[in-house]
Amino acid sequence: MLDYNVPGGKLNRGLSVIDSYKLLKEGKELTNDEVFLACALGWCIEWLQAYFLVLDDIMDNSVTRRGQPCWFRQPKVGMIAVNDGLILHNHIPRILKKHFREKPYYVDLLDLFNEVEFQTTSGQMIDLITTLVGEKDLSKYSLTLHRSIVQYKTAYYSFYLPVACALLMAGEILENYIIVKDILVEMGTYFQVQDDYLDCFGDPEVIGKIGTDIEDFKCSWLVVKALERCNEEQKKLLYENYGKADQARVEKVKELYKVLDLQGVFVEYEKETYERLLNSIETLPSKAVQAVLKSFLSKIYKRQK
Repeated sequence: MLDYNVPGGKLNRGLSVIDSYKLLKEGKELTNDEVFLACALGWCIEWLQAYFLVLDDIMDNSVTRRGQPCWFRQPKVGMIAVNDGLILHNHIPRILKKHFREKPYYVDLLDLFNEVEFQTTSGQMIDLITTLVGEKDLSKYSLTLHRSIVQYKTAYYSFYLPVACALLMAGEILENYIIVKDILVEMGTYFQVQDDYLDCFGDPEVIGKIGTDIEDFKCSWLVVKALERCNEEQKKLLYENYGKADQARVEKVKELYKVLDLQGVFVEYEKETYERLLNSIETLPSKAVQAVLKSFLSKIYKRQK
């Protein structure tokens, strides 16, 4: 179960702890112990990611993940996957206790993981209750709602958590890095907008999953932008076809997205967001922290998967 669910992705979140810590040390050679501890924290984030994905796929009734069937769809697994998700989750405090108990930042690490998990599950809750059968109402969808879901569901654990882990290892106090947190959350929002875009326009062979945001009635950046740009007739078409598990209806929505030139809108959004993030990063006093954030930005800018 661990082999199936923990490795297999891009491992960006875990690797980002090591990359960030190296940059914070500003070229100083890391000891074997430092490398090991940074790797251990990286794996804790990958375990957290695996736990979220196993349960998320059940809640979304997804088919594939990372180019293979979702864990709960494996023969003899089914709803046992719920307990498997909890087992994945329980590894995190065990790893932290084993390797960080004597460290001065141990309590801060526990607090960080607990807080980020709370934020992520809160984002998932907002996401799920907007797609409940019987509650579906496209008129509720807005950029504000989309941002709330994304910020809590994705940005904190994918972007802030790896850097916060590296900062704690480097002996820093997280309260001194609120601006860094804000920039990383903004970066995480941009990352999710890319994800929403790729769900519709990406190649399933490249991204490793079949996009289902349209069928699942997701508050996707694309549908919010479509609602902003639609005339009354187009809006009617969207209301009639969005959130229906019927391939013909899905294709109608995708066709409307093309007519509204959402691909062009996304390209413009990506350019503006990149420039704004870069400007914000360059105002930070620490060159090492600037390097960490620029490294993150370069990894995600214009990604295809």
